[in-house]
Amino acid sequence: MILTRGARITGAVLCALLALIVAGWIVRDLGAVDGPGHLLRYWTDYEDARLPEVPTTSIDDLVLFVMYLVVALTVMRVSAAASALVATGVLTLALRLPGLWNIGTSPMDGMYSDELRTRALVCAFVVIAVAVALIITAGAGRRPPADFSEQVPIRPGQGAGVLTFLLLGASAATIAAWQIRTVVRFPEIFSDWYLGGEQASHGLIDPPLGWAGAVNALLCLFAGGSALGRAAYARPFGLIAAGLLLPGAAGALIRSLDQGVLGHFGELPTESQLLVLSWTFEAIAALVVLIALAVRGPAGHLAQPYQGYDPGYEQGYGYGPVPGPGTGPGPVPGQGYGYPGSGPSPFGAPPSPDRPPPFPPHQPPPPPSQPPPGW
Repeated sequence: MILTRGARITGAVLCALLALIVAGWIVRDLGAVDGPGHLLRYWTDYEDARLPEVPTTSIDDLVLFVMYLVVALTVMRVSAAASALVATGVLTLALRLPGLWNIGTSPMDGMYSDELRTRALVCAFVVIAVAVALIITAGAGRRPPADFSEQVPIRPGQGAGVLTFLLLGASAATIAAWQIRTVVRFPEIFSDWYLGGEQASHGLIDPPLGWAGAVNALLCLFAGGSALGRAAYARPFGLIAAGLLLPGAAGALIRSLDQGVLGHFGELPTESQLLVLSWTFEAIAALVVLIALAVRGPAGHLAQPYQGYDPGYEQGYGYGPVPGPGTGPGPVPGQGYGYPGSGPSPFGAPPSPDRPPPFPPHQPPPPPSQPPPGW
């Protein structure tokens, strides 16, 4: 199934609206912290990032901004992009839903002004409504391809599917293991870690850290399983999962390298060594998956007309196989040459999925301009 032109325009406009909202919050933070360098250090969790105001965003918001722009451009150019709209809507809904109950809670009172929180709450409702509209647009705007020239969704290759399953599945297991380790080591923060609260701070428009990690793990698991089955929606879900996984792991590695942690890797405690190895694996896995799924194979199309015809098939009027000069006898007398009712098979071989009828349905073929050979 592909998208109608109206659905593609609607999806692109909705993605552009989401990108505009995220860009507004990022621009607000850039002005509040005096430049992108300070904001980037805050996003990558530098301990010395002392800012005059607490930013409202995280590095995931930058990923969402890029994703919205890419999906908007893709939907306008490619009709087989319904799954990209669904993946965008699902991820947006999952990451923005906690804002409905977190933005107005008391832990946010001392961090952000009432005016800023009111604006964030309005944006949360708008973003969730737009995310639902994206999913509805992708479902209601589908149609079958009209002809053989229209592109259909491209499935991942067998090798890319297996590789994506292994890497994203292992990444999901790694994220889940650290989630379990956190709540086992600090059981008192379990509720705040996943639902938000005073013991687990996060950006104003962002979900709690545990919630974001759980969404990332589930997305990786789903994308890896769909890639193994070579589903039509595997590529957009896999690309989004890898794109969401890469910045956090790469940022943690850059911070560790800048602080000299990697230079003394052998002196670190075992848990810290495992954490660095996890970041390294996630960064490499995400990068490999992005390359494997972003490299497009041959464009997907329906079966081409007249594919698999016999060499002597007359494509003009549908007599059936007609022998060439000197290759055999002509048509059998009494079976006709294409006139309705003149024989048991007046129009040649019956249509098949790979051999469409050579003339429009419910219209008889035009009579031949001259008798075929052997008359």
